[in-house]
Amino acid sequence: MADKKNYYDILGVQKNASDADIKAAYRKKVKEYHPDLHPGDATAAEKFKEINEANETLSDKQKRAAYDYELEHPGMGGMGGGFSGQGFSGFGGFEDIFSSFFGGGMGGSSGRPEDNVGEDIKREMSLSFMDAAKGCTREFSYTRNKACPACKGTGAKNGTAYSPCAKCSGQGRIRVTQNTMFGRTVRVTACPDCSGTGKKIIEKCHVCKGKRYNREEEKLNITIPAGADNQSYILKRGMGHASLTGGPAGDLYIVFRVEPHKIFQRKGMDLFIDLPIPYATAALGGKVRVPDLNDSFLLDIPEGTQNGTTIIMRGKGIASRQGTGSLHIRTYVEVPTKLSKEQKKELEKILHATDVKQYPRAKQYADDMEALYGKKPY
Repeated sequence: MADKKNYYDILGVQKNASDADIKAAYRKKVKEYHPDLHPGDATAAEKFKEINEANETLSDKQKRAAYDYELEHPGMGGMGGGFSGQGFSGFGGFEDIFSSFFGGGMGGSSGRPEDNVGEDIKREMSLSFMDAAKGCTREFSYTRNKACPACKGTGAKNGTAYSPCAKCSGQGRIRVTQNTMFGRTVRVTACPDCSGTGKKIIEKCHVCKGKRYNREEEKLNITIPAGADNQSYILKRGMGHASLTGGPAGDLYIVFRVEPHKIFQRKGMDLFIDLPIPYATAALGGKVRVPDLNDSFLLDIPEGTQNGTTIIMRGKGIASRQGTGSLHIRTYVEVPTKLSKEQKKELEKILHATDVKQYPRAKQYADDMEALYGKKPY
């Protein structure tokens, strides 16, 4: 077991932990290490992957039994395959990914055999910058394969015109024994005669023509919490494609694409603005109107404000259940490109009457130039 990860240690539970203990530990770890809460943090991403691997195994009775056996008998091999989990594609038990971030309920892994679950559906939703930042409710439409109600997803007329598969005795699985150089191996796979359903259709359903599903349009009202960002998503359990083998439906992932804003830029819950300031306002001080998410306000520009100065307004960023960000305002002092003759004369008077000591950076540059080259730059 030296080369295997200890899933009990990863979740922080004892080997005799109950299902409820594992579920609670998993919820706590997910909230702590989810990658959306640690953007760009490779360590958190890897930790989150391990947490999902551990939960995928320990929340499933058969997988856990096999894992415990291998834990106690290293080198003997697993009972029914490895324990690699699903990485970021699993997210077992999420009813709504945002609910886990913002304090909602969240179950453990369903423990469903992956080859018995319907296919997941991933769709993109475009959001305006403001809708994503402030939250909104949107109607979402998509098409999926839904279990046929006429045959209850069996593909057989009235849901009864079938018989148990003779090859697998209605189990949908068969054991395949194979002799290898390492000894005899036994694996369980879907029955090829009934495609894993355990049923042989005698007469096809007249509605779905034996396909077991119908193509239908779904409409959902999606509540998007404040703070949605690019590539964040909502997961709707059981709203994916119907299973073709009688298992549960897959899941629906709604991935957000946030449109850019003309003024704001964003990082997490913080907002950023590049604010142009006329050179006269920067020199003399004044007020400039600045936007926030709800309206706008007058910002006091101190006398002598320099180009590139950053002013941070706490609490004026995005307000979400994770907290409220800040508004970062970076100043850009602009010099006019065209001046009248009178304006030039007035400016020349100011320049001639101004000592270089009134320009801190210019003075330092002048001192350095004179010390290095013996010449003044101005």
